[in-house]
Amino acid sequence: MSAAPGGIAVVTGASRGIGRAIAVRLARGGADVIGVGSSIEGLADVASEIRGLGRAFEPLVADLADPDAALELAGRITDAHGTPDVLVQAAGINRRSPAAEHAIADWDDVIGVNLRSPFILARELGRGMVERGSGKIVFIASLLSFQGGLTVPGYAASKGGIAQLTKALANEWAAHGVNVNAVAPGYVATDMNVAIQADPVRHRQISERIPAGRWATPDDIAGAAVFLASNDAAYIHGVVLPVDGGWLGR
Repeated sequence: MSAAPGGIAVVTGASRGIGRAIAVRLARGGADVIGVGSSIEGLADVASEIRGLGRAFEPLVADLADPDAALELAGRITDAHGTPDVLVQAAGINRRSPAAEHAIADWDDVIGVNLRSPFILARELGRGMVERGSGKIVFIASLLSFQGGLTVPGYAASKGGIAQLTKALANEWAAHGVNVNAVAPGYVATDMNVAIQADPVRHRQISERIPAGRWATPDDIAGAAVFLASNDAAYIHGVVLPVDGGWLGR
């Protein structure tokens, strides 16, 4: 990509799945990566891969269910590196249960990781981007930014919130040279969807509805995220881009 992002990129959820794929693609494009995960051990493989590409990788551990941890993480990043050039927020969790039985603890954990901490990180790191006059923020939204889903009320609420947060920040920061956008993945073959993939009936129902005829891979999502983080997307603001194999158009 001729306009691939360079500089320093922060990627949350970098240890696996979509976040890992994005971190590696950013490194291939010339970025040094600060990868955030829940454990150093979980970040070891992606660290090795990115360093093998000749790019720097710094692993940082944070419990993003804790708002204080998100605030402290932002401080560690800016103290050590200043304001990053790119922030990709791919960390996410899900809790499944019928709405009438959905525990408040599950709701709080999902909203904390998927919506509250992304706002805190965007606020803290985005402030420096606004002051500098440049920066790219890419959230990972979901099909459930548009649809309600089943047995995942907290997840649906969090991803709906991410879509609106993307637009709200873009409205304020576009004039300051900061691009805020989101990718909304469809069904992706990751650890988060293992239960669905293992259910032959549900897996078949989903697969039959996807016009592309297959589930996404993490690399399918990474390509869109890296595009939005690149100079090729300089005039794109406040977009929630579905990468869903045609699901929403069905």
